[in-house]
Amino acid sequence: MGNKKALTGALLATAILTVAGCGGGGPASTETAEAPADPADAAGTIKVLTARTDLVQNGTMARYAGEFNKTYPKVKVKFEALTDYEGEVKIRMNTEDYGDVLMIPAAVAKDDYPKFFAPLGTTADLSARYRFSDKTDVGGKVYGIAQFGTANGFLYNKAVWKKAGITKWPATPQEFLTDLKAVRAKTDALPYYTNFKDGWPLTAWTNNVGSVTCDARAGDKLAGAVSPWKRGGELNTIDSLLYDIVKGGLSEKDPSTTNWEASKGLIAQGEVATMQLGSWAITQMRDAAKKAGTDPADIGFMPFPVQKGGKYCAVLASDYQQAVNIHSSHKAAARAWIDWFTEKSGYSAKEGAVPALKSAPMPGTLKDFVDNDVTFLERSEAKTGEVNTIDNAAEIGLNKPDYRQKLVDLARGAQHGSLDGYFADLDKRWNEAAGTAGS
Repeated sequence: MGNKKALTGALLATAILTVAGCGGGGPASTETAEAPADPADAAGTIKVLTARTDLVQNGTMARYAGEFNKTYPKVKVKFEALTDYEGEVKIRMNTEDYGDVLMIPAAVAKDDYPKFFAPLGTTADLSARYRFSDKTDVGGKVYGIAQFGTANGFLYNKAVWKKAGITKWPATPQEFLTDLKAVRAKTDALPYYTNFKDGWPLTAWTNNVGSVTCDARAGDKLAGAVSPWKRGGELNTIDSLLYDIVKGGLSEKDPSTTNWEASKGLIAQGEVATMQLGSWAITQMRDAAKKAGTDPADIGFMPFPVQKGGKYCAVLASDYQQAVNIHSSHKAAARAWIDWFTEKSGYSAKEGAVPALKSAPMPGTLKDFVDNDVTFLERSEAKTGEVNTIDNAAEIGLNKPDYRQKLVDLARGAQHGSLDGYFADLDKRWNEAAGTAGS
């Protein structure tokens, strides 16, 4: 995963698949993993699994551990960075050996959390302190604490958009398309970059659910035979915009040639104007601008082009949640690391991300959102488990790239079919799955 991000697109929901036959599960634990009142009582060597291969390789994580040891001198922290985090951890969870601290994989069904992870406290207590606590709530207990959160929207090169004569954010999907056409007509930049080949960036479109209607519970409302792609529905609005971008020739001619790492330099140098991503990507694009010798301030971030009552909304979604392995022999030390990393490390601020700690300020990367009174909504995860069950049974994959890759292929004529026909098929599959899932 390198320095793409700690998350591959599983922000809408914690689980899509179920880890089958996991010998590592065992009976659910009721023993809470608590950090010791006295830091000197935490001891032992803990292994922390991470997807951030870049931060391990460049020594950043080791520096965090060094700072941690100033408070917890008897705990030795070892890191293991996994390029295919999801794939490798899913396999390891068939055993008891999957680190002491790990990011909860998307492959673990929410209801199975008590089989694999030690509870960290009650939802009532932790939700008062941390954002996104309900994402890992099972039976009134929390099994993971978010590394950070992210807002979703569009990264764009301000200089390119200004050159195209655009002076304000688009307020409707049609205005957004008109603006991209202006970029095409008045600049040399590619208006939009899909990142089709890497796939996972396409999943970020799902994280706009809630921003369209300014409803923090919009994701929960997908639980049931609700025809999510019906006209006027959020997914209809979201996916229609992507389809229209590609259909209008506003993205790359051959999406199979896209490259995530290369895309950072392309937008930094103004060769690409716009990409749909989470706010976590802002710092990476600005770093790319520094390396390219361009102005990092040109990298801007705008909300999804829909307004409610004259205002934009942005749903805040949780990134990966850190959990304690139920089989860990050093649960207190593991919990101490999670608490310190969340509250004291400065990691979320450095990443330009929304802090999990409610008392911490919003990051400077979202200054434009704050200055323009964008409404922030913390997404409800109350029915995440139900939505995931339906999504899995329907074999659609809201957080997998496949169905949007097909959408792009339909738009560019690489597959036969109409948008309305595709939406109707998705609705049919979803509603049938909702029936069989008992929702």
